Amino acid sequence: MGKAQSIRIGSGDRDHLAVDQSEVAKPLQALCIHGHFYQPPRENPLTGLIPLEAGAAPFNNWNERIHSECYRPNAELGNFERISFNVGPTLLSWMKLYDAVTYRRILLQDRSNVERFGVGNAMSQAYHHTILPLASRMDKETQVAWGIADFEHRFGRKPAGMWLPETGADTETLEVLAEQGIEFTILAPWQADTENLDATQPYWVSLPSGKRLAVFFYHAGLSAGVSFDQGMTSNAHDFALKNVSGHFNGNGRAHEPQLLLVASDGELYGHHQVFRDWFLAYLVNGAGARAGVQLTYPALWLRQHPPTQEIRIRENTSWSCHHGVARWAGDCGCLLESGHWKKYLRRAFDNLAEQLDCAYAETMFAFGLEPWKLRNGYIYFLLSETPLASVVQKASLDQAASLGNALSAESLSTIQMLLKAQFNRQRMYTSCGFFFEDFDRIEPKNSVAYAVHAIRLTKQATGVDLSAGFRFDLSRVASERSRLRGDQVFDGVMKQIGD
Repeated sequence: MGKAQSIRIGSGDRDHLAVDQSEVAKPLQALCIHGHFYQPPRENPLTGLIPLEAGAAPFNNWNERIHSECYRPNAELGNFERISFNVGPTLLSWMKLYDAVTYRRILLQDRSNVERFGVGNAMSQAYHHTILPLASRMDKETQVAWGIADFEHRFGRKPAGMWLPETGADTETLEVLAEQGIEFTILAPWQADTENLDATQPYWVSLPSGKRLAVFFYHAGLSAGVSFDQGMTSNAHDFALKNVSGHFNGNGRAHEPQLLLVASDGELYGHHQVFRDWFLAYLVNGAGARAGVQLTYPALWLRQHPPTQEIRIRENTSWSCHHGVARWAGDCGCLLESGHWKKYLRRAFDNLAEQLDCAYAETMFAFGLEPWKLRNGYIYFLLSETPLASVVQKASLDQAASLGNALSAESLSTIQMLLKAQFNRQRMYTSCGFFFEDFDRIEPKNSVAYAVHAIRLTKQATGVDLSAGFRFDLSRVASERSRLRGDQVFDGVMKQIGD
């Protein structure tokens, strides 16, 4: 956490928080703040509970601490209504149980914009925060489908946009978004395949299928300043007047619509930097308007000002790694230490995923089911929207047969165990398991635990034991600091579960 720094409230900020934006239908100079709110799954896969995390004291775990410092105060201030945002499904699942009031406030603040403008300001997110360019086509489809279904379940509407984890993108990922009805996403400016990007304009990306997707590029300087320069965000009035206004392009575009999009980790506002929840509140409820800048969000801007130009993206790129997506795959210049362990861990996961998929698909075909349609539909059972028998029926290779009701309780139990295995197989790829420098951290160890759980469930369902090969692959994964190896983590998890 950065050093605490007080907020200086400009004289214009003291008027309370209520500037009506609806009177200006098409602002010429507009600002959008996007907050990416996410925490990885922290639950023990066996108990479903988050263990005590000493570093989060005086709270029980980091979810609770960040919630107190960021999610709840921003919701109480109404900030979610005035910005563009996404909240990861795993975080929302936890929040609904931990603080239903804050959870509901966030949903209602999006709903307010839907009722006012016809489009909401919340975006969906790929479900497990998987780095999609490194995922298989089928995994991309599952992560996007689950993210859309989770969003619809919570927000009560189809998402227009989807936040890509770490803004990781390739053409295939954008193709999957477009195929599943997503209209736009947000990327870093260096992900555009051009040297002359005008980041105040959205662009169309034409895709091999003939579909197209709108892409917004955030402003690099402002986004970095907000994220890392605490002095820039100490006064909302000064920020809007001196930092934002000066970045609008006056070269022949003074009378054309221009949008400055600032993208940041949503936890910046109150957790990573104290008092920045209040900075955000002043910025979006008065300071921006007084500087002649109107507020908007991508779905609304897209409706009012659709793209007029096309662009291509740079393949396998992201916002948090200037070496593409290498940070989550192996050695990378972003890291001070060797990332060899990541290469071996990903190889272990990829080998295991292929074997898990073979056992899963073989069993599902034997039951007369289309395995990947079934996996994509499993989210509706997890969300308690659809009984398992109905999910199974929709994936039947023979829709005329009442397969969901015809299967025995034992068969349905086998199917459910394998679907749980597939859920954990997806969960082992969460980006946090690969983000940091060292293997001896809770995030990669959790990912190994999810993989072990997938192995255990597959063995129970089919008798196929994949543990030996996975353990061997993990023996090459090692922390440079503590020398802890992946096979040792595997053995610890197996001992814990009693197998």
